[in-house]
Amino acid sequence: MSVIRHPSTLDRASLKPRILHIGFGAFARAHPMVYLQEGIETAGGTWGVVAARLNSGVEDLDRLAEADHLYHVAEADGDQTQLREIGVLCGTCHPARDGADALPALIASGDLSVILLTITEKGYCTSGGALDLTHPGIRADLEGAEAPRTAIGVLVAGLARRRAAGQGGLTILSCDNQPANGRLTRRAVVGFARAQDPELAAWIEGTVRFPSSMVDRIVPAMTDSSRAEVAEALGRDDANAILCEPFRQWVVEDDFAGEAPPFAAGGALLVPDVEPFEDMKLRLLNGAHTTLAWAGQLLGYETVAEAMTDVPLCAAVRRLMLAEQAPTLDLPAGVDVADYAEDLLARFTNTRLHHRLDQIATDTSNKMPQRLFAPVEQSITAGRPWPVAAVAIACWVTGLQRLAPIADPRQEALRAAAASDRPVAGVLAVPGVIPPTLAHSSEFESEVTAAYDRIEAQGLSSVLSALMEAT
Repeated sequence: MSVIRHPSTLDRASLKPRILHIGFGAFARAHPMVYLQEGIETAGGTWGVVAARLNSGVEDLDRLAEADHLYHVAEADGDQTQLREIGVLCGTCHPARDGADALPALIASGDLSVILLTITEKGYCTSGGALDLTHPGIRADLEGAEAPRTAIGVLVAGLARRRAAGQGGLTILSCDNQPANGRLTRRAVVGFARAQDPELAAWIEGTVRFPSSMVDRIVPAMTDSSRAEVAEALGRDDANAILCEPFRQWVVEDDFAGEAPPFAAGGALLVPDVEPFEDMKLRLLNGAHTTLAWAGQLLGYETVAEAMTDVPLCAAVRRLMLAEQAPTLDLPAGVDVADYAEDLLARFTNTRLHHRLDQIATDTSNKMPQRLFAPVEQSITAGRPWPVAAVAIACWVTGLQRLAPIADPRQEALRAAAASDRPVAGVLAVPGVIPPTLAHSSEFESEVTAAYDRIEAQGLSSVLSALMEAT
């Protein structure tokens, strides 16, 4: 195996805490930090990052501090590994270790300019595209008996201090897989502030920017095997290292409150409108991933690469992308969706990535709306068939019955519904699962029910083979 090393060339002593990254996990290490590393190496700058977690993860941050905030990203494919040393971190912060006051104080500091978020879909505490004021965490933060615990509460607490200190606005940039994630973040933050202090909400609306972004890089959870691979390539252990695929993409709305970090110099694409790229990624890559996650587990596979060896399942995923999802997209000139889909299929076969299907399947009820339900709704309106999506949704219902519990904010209600006499109708009726327009579509429920019945009667392998034959 060949190894190509890219040691950091940053003047780390010059870095200032100009970026705060909340939710600093594996994806943050392997994606935005790589762009920033290469951007500073290319264009210069003092853009140091403070890595923060809110709940778990104190030990992870401690390990980074013990390593002088240096770590490696191993980009692995075939017989080659590229090792990138990342040196953009200049500190870490966790309320449980550093006190509840630490993050709001950092947000109010004069050096800070950008806040990055990778807090997962549920971290925004939204419902129906707005802040969920009934969310227990949001209610507790608004009551104010204790320091805020949710990301939204922490952000607003910091922005309140920033305003009081006479500092200017900043940029809050979401890197989570949600449609229009910038607008959603803005609604959540402003909604919380409005419930607490309308004048603060008006200040946020006038001075804080919330650009949307689309991120793409497959970053599996680290395993003993992947840690051993990195150690072999590096020649020593790195407890903070991440192994991921070589491919990466970041499309960012060019809407910053002040100077933008050198993300573009590191390879990011700054554009006026992220939505077309976002829809392509959510529907093709993420929609395929959700399909593989549930169908693959039902067929006995553990990873994406293993599931892609199943010829009927692989054919179904290709058909989902090109025949069902692609026609729902409105893409800029020059974007070849067929090439993009074929590249995705090749990426999915990367055996160096142990991308577990049960990891992808977490929080499915939050992911289904943008990955499968929205394009299905467009297909129904246009009169186009959507047989693979129907099977994918039916696999979710079947998996809720047959597979071990997988983390989901609605898990208890979903599993109870899947165990009822009418499992498909029951799961689709769980509050917040499907959009109101689909809830009134008789075609939607009947097609998913028919797919579920075929899986029950014939077995999933036979159903997938029939789909392949009908292509």
